[in-house]
Amino acid sequence: MKIDLRSDTVTKPTKGMLQAIMEAEVGDDVYKEDPTVNKLENYVAELFGMDEALFFPTGSMANQAAIKLHTQPAEQLICDKWAHVFNYEGGGASFNSGVSCKLVDGDRGMITAAQVEENINPPDFYHSPLTTLVCLENTTNKGGGACYDFEEIKKIRKVCDKHNLGLHLDGARLMNAIVAKKENPKDYGEVFDTLTICLSKGMGTPLGTLLLGKKELMKNAMRVRKVLGGGMRQIGFMAAAGLYAFENHIERLAEDHKKASEIAKTLKKQSYVSEVEPTETNIVIFYLKEGFSEEKFMEDLQNQDIIISNMGQGKLRVVTHLDYTDAMHERFLEVLRQYK
Repeated sequence: MKIDLRSDTVTKPTKGMLQAIMEAEVGDDVYKEDPTVNKLENYVAELFGMDEALFFPTGSMANQAAIKLHTQPAEQLICDKWAHVFNYEGGGASFNSGVSCKLVDGDRGMITAAQVEENINPPDFYHSPLTTLVCLENTTNKGGGACYDFEEIKKIRKVCDKHNLGLHLDGARLMNAIVAKKENPKDYGEVFDTLTICLSKGMGTPLGTLLLGKKELMKNAMRVRKVLGGGMRQIGFMAAAGLYAFENHIERLAEDHKKASEIAKTLKKQSYVSEVEPTETNIVIFYLKEGFSEEKFMEDLQNQDIIISNMGQGKLRVVTHLDYTDAMHERFLEVLRQYK
């Protein structure tokens, strides 16, 4: 049996999800005539207490649209040095919106209100870019699935209000954070101006991300999505998968978190592992001891039909997900224990 732990994006639709896809009522979403897309957008906007939601094909496109809605060319956003919007979206912030990123040295991808405050450029100093946006990520990808303390997010909101800055959340794995911390989605809708929710990661759909926001910001979202090439037609088939995921795949995220925690505990006991980062959700990041080759380790795992990710700088990543079964879990733990 092949065990793919590179990402939670490798999942296939469940039988129930496939049934929902097959039975979806669809229309032309570019004309806003797809009833299933409209239902999904309304459902998620209400879940988070946000004014509006718009369905995008990818998380990167949704984040890029949010940055565009918040900023003007030559302005600057503040984010952690490991943020997805800076590291994994192909330089889109500069290409699509003409903005630069002020990178903050946070903790496991998370920044504090004090750090935001000290990285805001003086608005009357025209030599530096005008700071207009703060981007957070929850959970953090490169930070190993770390979850923000919501009290710190509220402090960041106060700093943004004080300096008239927008606040955007890259919520690619936000539902993982909400389940792990037992939080209320509406609290996020209250604090953020815009946020994204990815359906193709822990929630197990083939594609799709929702951008949620306040009405004043979202009025141009359709236009920006069109400019970025994100207009889709009978996409209700995928929206149906999203609705199914919200109804059936949220509570089970706790299972992924439990398996990730057990993997982390097993890795900590192995003589070839030097460090395992704190594991809060479904991502485990660990490092091998000096003298052990990451490439050789990954090759040895592949020979056992197990695939994980190398994020560079010694970071090895494991991500648990919907298709990672109990049998796979026991086999992976045994391989880790037996590895020489």
